[in-house]
Amino acid sequence: MSAVTKWNLTGHQFVEMGYKQERGTDMAVLEQTEPREVFHFFEEISRIPRGTYHTKEVSDYCVEFARERGLYVIQDEWNNVIIKKPGTKGYEESEPVIIQGHLDMVCEKTADSDHDFLKDPLELMVEDGFVTAKDTTLGADDGIAIAFALAVLNSSTLQHPPVEAVFTVDEEVGMDGAANIDLSVLKGTMLLNLDSEDDDTLIAGCAGGFRFSCEIPVERMQVQGAGLQVEICGLKGGHSGVEIDRQRGNANKLAGRLLCHLGRQQSVYLGGISGGARDNVIPSVSRMMLVVEDPQKAICAMQDMKDAWRKEFASDEPELDIKVTKLGEREYRVFTGESQKKIIGFLVNCPNGVDEYSRSLKGLVETSDNLGVVEEQEHSVRFMVLVRSGVGTKMEELKERLACLAEMAGAVWNVDSEYPAWMYKEHSRIRPITADAFEEVFGARPEVTTIHAGLECGLLSGKKPELDCISFGPKIQDIHSFHERLEIASTQKIWNVLKLILKRCK
Repeated sequence: MSAVTKWNLTGHQFVEMGYKQERGTDMAVLEQTEPREVFHFFEEISRIPRGTYHTKEVSDYCVEFARERGLYVIQDEWNNVIIKKPGTKGYEESEPVIIQGHLDMVCEKTADSDHDFLKDPLELMVEDGFVTAKDTTLGADDGIAIAFALAVLNSSTLQHPPVEAVFTVDEEVGMDGAANIDLSVLKGTMLLNLDSEDDDTLIAGCAGGFRFSCEIPVERMQVQGAGLQVEICGLKGGHSGVEIDRQRGNANKLAGRLLCHLGRQQSVYLGGISGGARDNVIPSVSRMMLVVEDPQKAICAMQDMKDAWRKEFASDEPELDIKVTKLGEREYRVFTGESQKKIIGFLVNCPNGVDEYSRSLKGLVETSDNLGVVEEQEHSVRFMVLVRSGVGTKMEELKERLACLAEMAGAVWNVDSEYPAWMYKEHSRIRPITADAFEEVFGARPEVTTIHAGLECGLLSGKKPELDCISFGPKIQDIHSFHERLEIASTQKIWNVLKLILKRCK
């Protein structure tokens, strides 16, 4: 069992909106936004930097929240937190309900933003019925789940059974928190995962996946020529699971295509390359330093390539652009011909996007991968690919394909962060309760489906097989990008759904 810190205090006293404003009151953007009890806590945690692998402070916030209210709380060495609250009057002997979400967020920002995700609070805004953040990701994935849970734990008026809130960490890069959390203290078996982005569906299963990384060893040399700094940009990016079927441009793949195209026309030397920040984000920007014989001819070829891409993507990528800066004629340090050949070969031939659709659920992506990161290191170039599939054998097939490609390029490769698929259960207790609550609040029966994205339910169910899980959440658009926004009206409705579910679990 992991080392944990526990507090089990008595004398439960709850004060609505009662968290001490130790961080100041300069950020009251959501003070009048309904549901206020939820957005209060969303704004609180938005003041705390909480990118993946930097969750200690927000984890401590949750622990302090529980301690101030006399709640049982566990914080483990990974910064996972479990908080327990007794059932209200008449619900004391009911089975506990688990509310689960993750503390970390994806950190993406605009190219000209000076936001520091290690120390700066998010700058929240309300626009046209949505909450968003200035020039950065919003962190509603999955901060809104934490806010919902804290609002339940804070309330002295809601009717509910015992609540077990489970806050995991590092979900966005491998689900490390869920992989390492100890669930033995949980008494409940019905789990509400609040990590979905469409408010008209209930998620009852998801794909499994793994991260594939490889490093191609490189050598360098000096050449004389005209230097060009090239940036492929303006792409929408987005979530590599939820939005992979939208066929958005992958900047890393386009970089490989551009390099191959230019190399057919004149001698081109690659001096540096980088693209993407997370393997679970479709990369929207790729940067290269090139040395060419004829810079004007190269710039014209890139303009032709951009025009071709815009026709291919049509209205899906209206802002797609290639920006070129001339660096002048001089000597540059570049990759050797053999190293460059391997880098371009991997970029061009790496599988990317939808690989197969489901044969049983028409229109559902079954298997995909995303070439999310290309980063130059001192003696190698590293590639990171995230693979997803609802079929274990198809994941193995992609693993073998990627391994063969890496070995052909002389790369050292590795597979980690594997997580299982969350299989749909034919019989569920929590699913009909949740569907009925949705129908009452929204006036229509929700669609019950499975998704291609990875959810922690797979790992948590593996640790506790008796778990009966359902996933839902308010409408969040363009997650994992700086366009991310949370619909306010949807958040109010999902709050009403959550309250109704808890009331009916008596």
